[in-house]
Amino acid sequence: MKAIRRFSVRPVLPDPLRPLQELAFNLRWSWHPETRELLRSVAPDDWAAAREDPVRLLGSVSADRLATLAADRGFLRRLGVAIGDLRDYLTEPRWYQQADSRAGGELPRCIAYFSPEFGITAALPQYSGGLGILAGDHLKAASDLGVPLIGVGLLYRHGYFRQSLSADGWQQEHYPVLDPHELPLAPLAEADGSRTLVQLALPGGRALTAQIWQVRVGRVPLLLLDSDHPENGPAERDVTDRLYGGGSEHRLLQEMLLGIGGMRAVRAYCRITGHAEPEVCHMNEGHAGFLGPERIRELGERGVDFDAALRSVRAGTVFTTHTPVPAGIDRFPEELVARHFGEGAELAALGTEALLALGRETTEDGAPAQFNMAVLGLRTAQRANGVSVLHGQVSRGMFAWLWPGFDAEEAPIGAVTNGVHAPTWTADAMLRARAATLTDAELWDLRRTLREQLVHEVRARLRAAWRQRGAGQAELGWVDDVLDPDVLTIGFARRVPSYKRLTLMLHDRERLRGLLLHPERPVQIVVAGKAHPADDGGKRLIQELVRFADDPAIRRRIVFLPDYGMAMARSLYAGCDVWLNNPLRPLEACGTSGMKAALNGCLNLSVCDGWWDEWFDPDFGWEIPTADGLAAEEPDRRDAIEAAALYTLLDEQVGPCFYDRGVGRGGLPTRWLEMVRATLDRLGPRVLADRMLREYVTGYYAPAAASHRATAGEAAVELAAYARRVREEWPRVAVEHVEPGAEAPTLGGTVSLKVRVALGDLDPGAVEVQAVTGRVDSDDTLADPGYTQLKPDGGPDLEGRWTFTGDLTLHRPGPFGYTVRVLPSHPLLAHRAELGLMALPDGELAESSGVLFR
Repeated sequence: MKAIRRFSVRPVLPDPLRPLQELAFNLRWSWHPETRELLRSVAPDDWAAAREDPVRLLGSVSADRLATLAADRGFLRRLGVAIGDLRDYLTEPRWYQQADSRAGGELPRCIAYFSPEFGITAALPQYSGGLGILAGDHLKAASDLGVPLIGVGLLYRHGYFRQSLSADGWQQEHYPVLDPHELPLAPLAEADGSRTLVQLALPGGRALTAQIWQVRVGRVPLLLLDSDHPENGPAERDVTDRLYGGGSEHRLLQEMLLGIGGMRAVRAYCRITGHAEPEVCHMNEGHAGFLGPERIRELGERGVDFDAALRSVRAGTVFTTHTPVPAGIDRFPEELVARHFGEGAELAALGTEALLALGRETTEDGAPAQFNMAVLGLRTAQRANGVSVLHGQVSRGMFAWLWPGFDAEEAPIGAVTNGVHAPTWTADAMLRARAATLTDAELWDLRRTLREQLVHEVRARLRAAWRQRGAGQAELGWVDDVLDPDVLTIGFARRVPSYKRLTLMLHDRERLRGLLLHPERPVQIVVAGKAHPADDGGKRLIQELVRFADDPAIRRRIVFLPDYGMAMARSLYAGCDVWLNNPLRPLEACGTSGMKAALNGCLNLSVCDGWWDEWFDPDFGWEIPTADGLAAEEPDRRDAIEAAALYTLLDEQVGPCFYDRGVGRGGLPTRWLEMVRATLDRLGPRVLADRMLREYVTGYYAPAAASHRATAGEAAVELAAYARRVREEWPRVAVEHVEPGAEAPTLGGTVSLKVRVALGDLDPGAVEVQAVTGRVDSDDTLADPGYTQLKPDGGPDLEGRWTFTGDLTLHRPGPFGYTVRVLPSHPLLAHRAELGLMALPDGELAESSGVLFR
């Protein structure tokens, strides 16, 4: 018999224990070992059964145990220290407050950070992979640094799926129901105690209502919107049912709720709590793109016209793309978007065509235009970035069509390489040990201890997985011999799209068997990962690897662990010796799993893609050579070449380095330990989320806040008027004549330029005339260009033309060239390509279409 309703009965804590509630409901415990240990000690025998979740633990602890703790002076002293430490952490000035003081109070008072998923702790399963884990680390780093961030997301009642395997190794998905009352959440409420709601208008007179849950992530509030509310019909209640589920309309409604509803939730939170309103909004991928149109609507209600509102919104918005391939971007048919934003629905005041233009992606083959969420993000954010240096370059190429006439490298998309939150991902034993003070023998023993802990966890997880696959207990005695704590251990764990190449290691199975069973230098491999529920190709890759690992001859050396998540990941990063990553270059935007492994002294063995492309060093690990030119035309040949390189590295370099413990070395792998120390000491500081967030603050948030303030009120109206005037006059702008000086070109000398320019009715202050210089190749293409601003020489001639002059310094020998161009110039433009306008000497006018440049 099944219950018709489920609810949780929470115990009433005795007064001396009330601070436990405060500790449990602030997720700082998830990265603060001392607090976590105190909470575990409430009921040590039940900690594992509670999945290391203190809220769940407190919900089940007996009244007798609580009474015992309330009378335990030693426990109460520890509790007093812990709650005092948390309250100090929440209130004391930190890095951001000190930086703001040095900047004269110019840093933004609040940043709203929108993401479709947040991976903060396994106790709050609201993530599917790297995007959510990155968002969680972003919030934790913001808390540690004191950055005044508000996180905004959705609360998925089924989260992401739990994964198991069938008897034949096929991925099975399960969606457990999450009860918000069993999670570390609290509802946002009005002064009268009623729950705060946001509402979106839907076609046909319907409405989508969502309640708002608060999560405390250290100092950072995280707001999660939940559509499972009695005012909604069944379809609307299911909008936030699961992460990345459903069809196009379901996904569109989720993204409307995240962007529009999320912005309204932030406004409500600030109204209720008195928190400063956000000066900057940061979109973590395009899923939250509708926050831009929502903010335009808000300004429109104050009488600001669309163009001026767009300029103001863009000034205070940051967009981060995580997608290195066009197929990974959310797109919707324009008619579907138009139906949800037409008369009587959301944002109708903007006008359907104006809204569609913000996200329109046209195609050259004449196919119907699509509404592209990444394009919406780029058109409503003045500052944008990729998540590694290489990914920034890939993104500029992928979106260069938005700025025709400009070289791809001039597209206004920068890069902030992702980082990871060290207290979350570093093993407690490694944090306590301070590796720099350990002898080689002590460091080697620590690494072996972590490897041994992983071996025991793998065996427990593998046994449970085989039981789920239908095996009886009596059949599983072999599991006790799986993995060896003295064998070189390789980890490979991530999502399973095809480009990450889960099964590259299987390309030559006999060669892999030889490595696994090598008599002197064996390796063992732990693999984990989930395929998207709709990705049968990814599921086949998992099944292929599982069937290989099921072979009795090798199953003690290679395992696939189902249900990869944060708890499992932390053990893998700590216990593995080598972290393997072999995506198709350059399709890995960043790939932070290897960063987390590095914090534990695990060496990286990776294709030079994402972050490894910029920070690879032979002291930190190994580079898998790639055959990039074969990617599209000969994928099988490329896989063969790169798999062979992987086997060779394992056989000839990685394995020998780990097992080389010759005479006079005390049984220790000296070179290996040197690499572990270099990874911890030199690579570790680079991969930190603290470094990443400081870059966002100084390079994106602070400039965006300054632009937001500068475009307030009439400034935005003036900027919009300037953009309209320039666009109207641009067909009359021309570079009519370029006259070089007579000097002979010698190294260190100069070339004087005199340029005659037609500006229509624009004055020289409205434009910038540039000389673009650099080396030239055989077809006169400029490489590594430099830019010299030319100055007006006097006033206009009788025909209204202007003369600009300047000197070019010849600082490099060899083939050298230059061209001249005219660009719009305004102090409130963040980038020379922002308006998408350019005039060149041959009469060519580059002019972008779309609302971005209006």
